[in-house]
Amino acid sequence: MPQLSANGITIEYDERGSGDPLLLIMGLGAQMTRWPEGFCDQLAARGFRVIRFDNRDIGLSSKMDEAGLPDMAAVFTAFASGQPAPVAYTLQEMSEDAVGVLDALGIEKAHIVGASMGGMIAQLVAADFPGHTLSLTSIMSTTGNRDLPTGTPEAMAALSTPAPSPHDDMEGFLAAGLKTAHIVGSPGHVDEAALRERMAADVQRSYYPAGFMRQYAAVLASPDRRPKLKGVKAPTVVIHGDADTLVNVAGAHDTAENIPGAELLIIPGMGHDVPPVFWGQIVEAIEAVASKAKAEA
Repeated sequence: MPQLSANGITIEYDERGSGDPLLLIMGLGAQMTRWPEGFCDQLAARGFRVIRFDNRDIGLSSKMDEAGLPDMAAVFTAFASGQPAPVAYTLQEMSEDAVGVLDALGIEKAHIVGASMGGMIAQLVAADFPGHTLSLTSIMSTTGNRDLPTGTPEAMAALSTPAPSPHDDMEGFLAAGLKTAHIVGSPGHVDEAALRERMAADVQRSYYPAGFMRQYAAVLASPDRRPKLKGVKAPTVVIHGDADTLVNVAGAHDTAENIPGAELLIIPGMGHDVPPVFWGQIVEAIEAVASKAKAEA
């Protein structure tokens, strides 16, 4: 896959299709390959130039090794008290990475689509870089509002409990991933065989838990985005599953309520993942908000 230089780092990316550019931003600790091939192909078939990339510190993009591991106790303490947290980088910088991808590819404006942490980054792109944003799609994400309910205790424990290293215990690593998928994923739609295959492919491509920790610290250190969201002008759709145990669906309502004119799509039975059964609904929502942006232009 090709690489580019943006915001002072090297970023791995790929693209397919032609038409209006559409930038996919993935979530916490997840490589760009977590955007499934079939999902990307569906978007390309709708007439989009689909671009996905590895966020900094994950996959085949630049790693922030010199930063070391974050002091998560200090980060959580700062998070609880509303004080600045000691982090290697912020979601703001990650949003600048995303814009840097567009700039490096010579793309003036794109439809911005983000999932989970990627939704947070996408929100910042739309808020801070309106000239680069045709439309915004925020999927299974939230606003940073500290008053919102959190994920279930089981989901938060799954997020915070390290899995065994696949280099020492691949079966233990896969078992931990499957357990997490059944906690946070869409009930009845966890394909264990496909998930094992994907996790093994993820390890082969890049296994880098330090990046997950630094990204997690960046999420926790991020300020409430609601003041910025009120200034978003791009047509927006907010998508969330009502079975999401990791990011409470209240985050979607809060996002939509704070972005003027945003549409809200709550998908029954969808958890904190995007299994194939829901691809069609999400692709149609993205296409609809893109059409709205074109009509307004």
